[in-house]
Amino acid sequence: MLILSAFFAGSETSLMSLNRYRLRHQVKLKNPGAIKTHKLLQRPDRLIGLILLCNNFVNTFAASITTVLAIRLFPQDESSIAIGAGILTIVMLVFSEVSPKTLAAIKPELLAFPAAWIYEPLLKIFYPVVWFVNLFVNLLLRIVGVDVNKNSPDSLNSDELKSIITEAESLMPPRYQKMLLGILDLESATVEDIMTPRNEIVGIDLEDPLEEIIGQIKASPHTQLAVYKKSIDRIIGFLHLRKVLVEVNHAHFDKQSIINLVSKPVFIPESTPVHTQMLSFKNEKTRIGLVVDEYGDVQGLVTLDDLLQEIVGELITDEATPAQLQSDGSYLVDAGITIRELNRLTQWSLPTEGPKTLNGLIIEIVETIPEPGTSIDLHGYYLEVIKRNKNAVKLVKFLPKP
Repeated sequence: MLILSAFFAGSETSLMSLNRYRLRHQVKLKNPGAIKTHKLLQRPDRLIGLILLCNNFVNTFAASITTVLAIRLFPQDESSIAIGAGILTIVMLVFSEVSPKTLAAIKPELLAFPAAWIYEPLLKIFYPVVWFVNLFVNLLLRIVGVDVNKNSPDSLNSDELKSIITEAESLMPPRYQKMLLGILDLESATVEDIMTPRNEIVGIDLEDPLEEIIGQIKASPHTQLAVYKKSIDRIIGFLHLRKVLVEVNHAHFDKQSIINLVSKPVFIPESTPVHTQMLSFKNEKTRIGLVVDEYGDVQGLVTLDDLLQEIVGELITDEATPAQLQSDGSYLVDAGITIRELNRLTQWSLPTEGPKTLNGLIIEIVETIPEPGTSIDLHGYYLEVIKRNKNAVKLVKFLPKP
């Protein structure tokens, strides 16, 4: 009875401790024990009912045998029953409960797969009893608001999946880990979070002299430039340098030539989710668009490369990272960096619900543009302002965490 009790107790722990995703993988590999185990776990209420039925039976039978032995061996001693019960409790606790359950928790597959071969026929034999017990159990659970049939223990939300990926450092290179986390984070990101702000948009102003425009085209590091008149709000379109560089040295090249080569601008609402915009770029066969607010004013510019960089981070850019780790553990950070990118580079948790850039978050906290040398507690992260201009903070230094 003690051996059977150990089997039932250990198998219960092993079956409930199985990694469901590893079990599914074993099922795909056609492991017979995994297939039977997976089938049993489809109705955990029935499986638990069967195991507890068998376990309680052998435990009760063991207690009954102990009582009979105590009475027959020491008929004159009334305390023999209590002594026998005490000895049985200790022996059962050590050998039939703690030991098998500890082993099952450490190596669940060692006992779970063989046990499935035993429980499958047992469930058929004792099905009427198990069904009758579960009828009352399920009714009791429904009274307290739990529906067993709607339980889905294998489902994960995005935050739980992020935690799994974060803890899987030993199973994948860090760069792939960051990519997966970036993909999961797309759902919460909007184009406003990753756009190039309006004041940093590089474009061609048709009001400038032609010679200056030609020089700008030849020296531009970008493949596409916005073409506008006086203000980016009066945009005409986007000019692809591959098209214009062929024409730029011709004698007849003029501003009208530029206008003829521009493509129609794409306008994107600032609240558009990143994953939605990726599909839009794919369907419309475009790679660049202007981000506008609810009033139609241009707030920034976003490209397909920006969206991809949100997934793969610094893997596709040759530019120096805007958050430089120093030898003393501090970070030298360009204040124009977005909060999302700073969190991704440093694994911090600065709030992303309000201002989108570090400069905006600093100004929101201090309610002014701080002077160089100002120290700020930024939601638990301590920084010192290094450089600023008239309109914004430009460079800060985050002190190392104590």
